[in-house]
This record gives sequence, structure tokens and C-alpha cells, in this order.
Amino acid sequence: MAAQVLFTNARLFDGVSAEPLEGASVLVEGDRIKEVADGRIGAGEARVIDLGGRTLMPGLIDAHFHAIAVDVDIAKIGTMPRSLVYQHARLILEGALQRGFTTVRDAGGGDYGLARATETDLIRGPRIFYSGRALTQTGGHADFRDLEADAFCLCCLRGTGFERIADGVTEVRRAARDELRKGATQIKIMASGGVASPTDPVWNLQYSEEEIRAIVWEATSWRTYVMAHAYTSEAIRRCVEFGVRSIEHANLIDAETAEFCARRGAFVVPTLAAYEMLHRHGAELGFPEVSLRKLEDVRSAGLRALELLKAAGVQMGLGTDLLGALHRYQNHEFVIRAEVLTPQEILVQATSNNARLLNREGELGVARVGALADLIVVEGDPLRDISVLDTEGDAIPLIMKGGRLYKNAL
Repeated sequence: MAAQVLFTNARLFDGVSAEPLEGASVLVEGDRIKEVADGRIGAGEARVIDLGGRTLMPGLIDAHFHAIAVDVDIAKIGTMPRSLVYQHARLILEGALQRGFTTVRDAGGGDYGLARATETDLIRGPRIFYSGRALTQTGGHADFRDLEADAFCLCCLRGTGFERIADGVTEVRRAARDELRKGATQIKIMASGGVASPTDPVWNLQYSEEEIRAIVWEATSWRTYVMAHAYTSEAIRRCVEFGVRSIEHANLIDAETAEFCARRGAFVVPTLAAYEMLHRHGAELGFPEVSLRKLEDVRSAGLRALELLKAAGVQMGLGTDLLGALHRYQNHEFVIRAEVLTPQEILVQATSNNARLLNREGELGVARVGALADLIVVEGDPLRDISVLDTEGDAIPLIMKGGRLYKNAL
């Protein structure tokens, strides 16, 4: 029989419910949750961990993460030896797990090697759903070439590791097919201008209807979906209309577009911690001046976007989009959202909502029978005071991923 671990005397948040289950027990067998009870469970030879009334909940999921974002100036990553980038990525991933994130969706740059390394514990990090390289048009959000670079020699372009420049229906089909061939669990596209890129204004529309529909078709043929970087209502609406399932950021969305997303069943993944921390620390860390000038327009609109998305009933995921040394502020995303949302709404976004976005509903993001045993213990009650999570993992004494303990300070 597989090894068993029995958690007793827990305040259980199951990833869905509005109220925790007090005095709960959860039995883990192998990598799955075998039994959940309001009270005691008989478990024979199980290892018993008495939580003393602490909160037990599903492991957190970050739906917009960049493992290879090792510097706030993304263009610099293209000048670094790839082996050095991956050593930094290892530390970033291990830090995420210690902050309670047992799963991340990498939104550009993560690959099979990193995902496999976390599966086999070469890197003691979260499981990774990776997009491979994000698809961008020439001059798009992930085109980090300087203004003197020529457009014609893409075959010689080393790039930052985030991007894959592809133009026209034939090329985007080929690029999407190749990323899927390499194991991408979803495809990422750049559909509007952005903050970190040097040449494109935030309002810029990127990729034509024909190109986006071609990419969506390729992803659908693999029974997966497309996620799109998009800020403005115009960019968001056209993506959703063309079949994109997951909208990233959406800071400049309006009420009408939020309602359109809700009707179409699209997900939106705001990423507020990135803007706040770049505002506070970007200049000292070398975030480019041109990007700092772009930052304020989207940062100031973030909380209003949350209000509109909530009012429209849009399915929201939780992501952070942090870069370089700012990854340490991953859990601050919870506190920023708490200015608009309830703790329960935020925790659902970070667990069962994100699991549904990843097409892993019932398997990840819940503490229920049959789910993978991704569990964390929290000191205090985040359903009452979500700020208890706003640390680098100090308030999380126990972390389990797939039935294995990666931290146990109890």
C-alpha cells in the first residue's frame, strides 16, 4: 500500500467553500487525497500530523509566472548564457514553492526541461504548465530588439528566451505547431502593446484576425487553448471574439468588454503585483526608463479593472507576472486584490478557479477526495485576514506537493 499521511485537527479551506471546516481530518495516500472528514479518520499505519487548528488548504496556483524572468530588464536576459539563466530560474522556482505555490502557469520562456526538472525534484519547485515561447509579431510586445536591429535576420536572432517572432498565417501556424510539438500546455500570444517592451505603445493592436484565429485553431486541435497579453478593451474584445480563452492583465478594460468576456466564458488573469512592485523598486533595479513611463497608465487602472470584472461576473484567475528580484513579492498579489475582493474570492481565484483555467478542475486547486495532494498549512486564517499570506513563506510551515512533503516546520 502507498504511504499515508493523516492531517488532523485542521481548519480546512477546500478551495471552493465560503467557510472553513473546523476540526477536519484529511487522509493522503500516495499522491492523492483519499478521504476528507469532519472529525477523525481511522488510518492504521498513517503518519499523523496534528495541525492544532491551523489552516489546511490547497496549494496555491500562479497563472501568470515567468521562471526565466531573471532580470527586470528583460532585454538583458538575451545577453546572458542560457545555463546561467536556468540557474537563476531554479532559485525563482524554488522560492515560489516555499511561498506556497505548488503549481505555476509559465507565460513565456518556460520549457520541457524546467517542467521535467520540477517533476523529478532536480528543482524543488512547483509543477509547471508551460507555454513555451510566446508568439509575437515583428515589433510586438515580446520583440525586445533595439531600434537599430534589422527585421530580416530572424534566423540569427538569439532573443531573450521569452519570444518567438512570427508574422503571417503560415508562420504563426508553424510556430504554434512547433511549440505544441515541444509540449506546450497552452499557447501564449502578444495581442497588444506592453510595458516592458521598448517600441510598442500600450494601445497598439497586435496580430490580425486571421493570425489569431489560425493560432486558436492549432491550439484547439491539441485540445488546449490560447492565452493573450492584452490591456485595452479593443484588444481584449477582438481576442475573445476570435476564440482566445484567457486574457492576461486587462488593466484598461471597460464595463461593456468585461460583460462580453463573461458572456463568452473567457477567463481574465489580472497581475497587479508586477505593476506595484515595478513602481516601487523598478528604477533602482534597472527597469528601463521608457518602460517606467508606460507603467503608470496601467498601474493606476488595475483596481478599477478588478471592480469591473467582479461586477460583470468574469471568471478571474490569479497571476503575478513578476520579474527578477521582484519575485519575492509574489504573495503581495493577495493584499492588493483585497482592496476590492473578499479573501474567499481571492483564495478561490488562486486555487479552484486557476485549476479550471488549467483544465485540471477537481485534480488541482481543491482539497477534496481524488484530487492531487497539493496542500499547504497556514498560520492563522486567510479567509478572515488574507494578509497572513503576505510573506515569503514564513506563515506557511508545511508544504506538500503530490503527496510529498517539501517543507515541514511543525
